[in-house]
Amino acid sequence: MKRTIRRFFVVLSILGLVLLTVPAYAEDIRVSAAASLREVVTELTANYTKTHPEVKFLNNLGASGALAKQIENGAPADIYFSANLEWMDYLKAKKLLDEKSIGVLAYNSLVFVGMPDAKAKRIEDVPMLEKIAIGSPKSVPAGDYAMKALKKAGIDKKLANKLVMAKDVRECLMYAEKGEVSGAFVYKTDALQMAKKAKILFVVPQELYPRVTYPVGLTISGSKKADAVAFHKYLQSTEAKGVLTKYGFIAK
Repeated sequence: MKRTIRRFFVVLSILGLVLLTVPAYAEDIRVSAAASLREVVTELTANYTKTHPEVKFLNNLGASGALAKQIENGAPADIYFSANLEWMDYLKAKKLLDEKSIGVLAYNSLVFVGMPDAKAKRIEDVPMLEKIAIGSPKSVPAGDYAMKALKKAGIDKKLANKLVMAKDVRECLMYAEKGEVSGAFVYKTDALQMAKKAKILFVVPQELYPRVTYPVGLTISGSKKADAVAFHKYLQSTEAKGVLTKYGFIAK
């Protein structure tokens, strides 16, 4: 009997030592980010895992509004990057974000792209074109910024039958690259990173629309994950800001 008890405690001791040598399990970090941040988020998460190999990221890229609706409907997300303040405020009002974690990550600007021979050299020239791509204003911040600029410039009604709605800003750029539209409203960073055939024809005057602002925040579930909180903190680092600058963003 004593021998059996002794063996039992020996087994427990060995088991305890084994458990101590097993690395702690890190939960996946689910990222929902605006499509225009694709390269930035890809590089930031890759860089982070170099020093935190136990962390795995699941990145979900798309229109800010579509992502916000997904989160509202219960889709798993730990951190949310938006391309405007409105959708961040939307989720904040729904009590789905940790308010203390919300802050501005970076800024961008709106440009109009098209083939080099296009005649549009300023926003007042846009009505002369046949088809213009913009992101759907209801879910794509770039489209919302564009519509506000067109209205303030007083030309929105002249474009009623010329606008081609895209699911996100990258699709707008794709239409312009393929020549399926005469031009498209996209972010400056998208044009600099992705455009090959299309060129920036003009920069939309800043006084015509609100500044393109990228806020970031943890969801309620994300605020309870140590790894998500640590990554959120990393976004304020010099290294992270360097990545944003590399892709043409103005880091906060």
